[in-house]
Amino acid sequence: MRGFKGGMFGGGFRTGRKFDAADLQLIILALLSEQPRHGYELIKTLEERSGGFYVPSPGVIYPALTYLEETGLAEVEASGTKKLYRITEDGQKRVEENQALVEATLAKLSAIGEKMAHVKRVFGGEDAGDDDRPFGRDGGEVHRARDLLRSALRSRHPWSKAEGARIAAILEQAAADIIRGETKKDD
Repeated sequence: MRGFKGGMFGGGFRTGRKFDAADLQLIILALLSEQPRHGYELIKTLEERSGGFYVPSPGVIYPALTYLEETGLAEVEASGTKKLYRITEDGQKRVEENQALVEATLAKLSAIGEKMAHVKRVFGGEDAGDDDRPFGRDGGEVHRARDLLRSALRSRHPWSKAEGARIAAILEQAAADIIRGETKKDD
């Protein structure tokens, strides 16, 4: 097990692949140790546990499952038109040998899921009701301004390094003003 150096668990988020192949295989085995699952169920479980941050593609999950089957760590049975995967004794041993890493990874996925849920509540995702928003029903002006800001940022992207620094300075100043409760006074 190489661990999570530089990947999702190396301290920061990265785009693209979140796990290396060996780490993903171990997490799949851990999920199979909970219960037998179809490939699609594994994708949905990882998506749910990470609050939508990590949604592995079928092109990542199914080759990993095939490898686990070929190496004797998982077995498959036909379940209608789908394949149901279950962990083998050797697979269970692999999970037990790496229990600390498994627990840390699943805890990190759960923490990411909680953070993603918080972000969705704060920014009032399209399917969130007014009562789920931290500003309540009276936050219409704030939401309109936030949407205007989001639109302005999209219209300027991609930006140069200098423009990015300018935008960051404006946003940092606005955040500081909000925290301090200051408003700009007309002269």
